[in-house]
Amino acid sequence: MTAFYDFKATTLTGQEQAMDAYQGQVVLVVNTASQCGLTPQYQGLQELYQEFHDQGLVILGFPCNQFGKQEPGTETEISEFCELNYGVSFPMFGKIKVNGDDAHPVFKYLKDALPGTLGKNIKWNFTKFLIGKDGQPIKRFAPTTKPAELKKHIEQALAA
Repeated sequence: MTAFYDFKATTLTGQEQAMDAYQGQVVLVVNTASQCGLTPQYQGLQELYQEFHDQGLVILGFPCNQFGKQEPGTETEISEFCELNYGVSFPMFGKIKVNGDDAHPVFKYLKDALPGTLGKNIKWNFTKFLIGKDGQPIKRFAPTTKPAELKKHIEQALAA
């Protein structure tokens, strides 16, 4: 059976990162964009990361330009934007696709495991997937779900 830990992705700095590096942690995977009405969620995500990182939460940001071309920048521009505007210190990955034949394997897996209102497609930027310490997807959250609304789910996952 495939698990989240079986995948790899390329970071914003070009390094290949195996997801098994996050074994035993609660993982929140988010497709992000720098020029979206939901972009201020970066702040809430960073606050969650600061609050729960020492307890075992990691947030993984995956920039995506598939929705309204709201992530047009290069990896360097994305990194600078996130750091300068929101102080993002959680891991960020290179720009990917989340829908279609070219969707990144991490998102193909998560969409299969946790379909949403549009079936297996991602509706918009800032769709969030919570993954338990065992690498199994727990819950999918809509783009409009504010990061603070995830606290109780994160706490439950950390306690499991």
